[in-house]
Amino acid sequence: METIVTPVSFTPGALNEIRRLMSAEDFDGSKALRVGVKGGGCSGLSYVLGFDDKGENDEVYQFEGLSFIMNKSHSIYLMGMEIDYSDGLNARGFTFANPNASKSCGCGTSFAV
Repeated sequence: METIVTPVSFTPGALNEIRRLMSAEDFDGSKALRVGVKGGGCSGLSYVLGFDDKGENDEVYQFEGLSFIMNKSHSIYLMGMEIDYSDGLNARGFTFANPNASKSCGCGTSFAV
């Protein structure tokens, strides 16, 4: 039996917020949660977290009952990353703790490897 290692994990706060977004009345249930990277940003690469259609190069992963998709080639940049959601007065939104990032910018959504 093959074990697929989930490249990223989600904190309870992130899981709650994603599930809240997915339970919204106007949520498009045909879309999947996408985690990934794209070129750009002040440090070279930016994180992607949103809802999208599954592509032919995507793998499907499960984390504590939550399914998400990721392009196969992105796992080398994101392996071991933890996604959190903060709902405080000073910081609100998703944050990314990536052990592979050699540097990141002040906005927290861009990094270099």
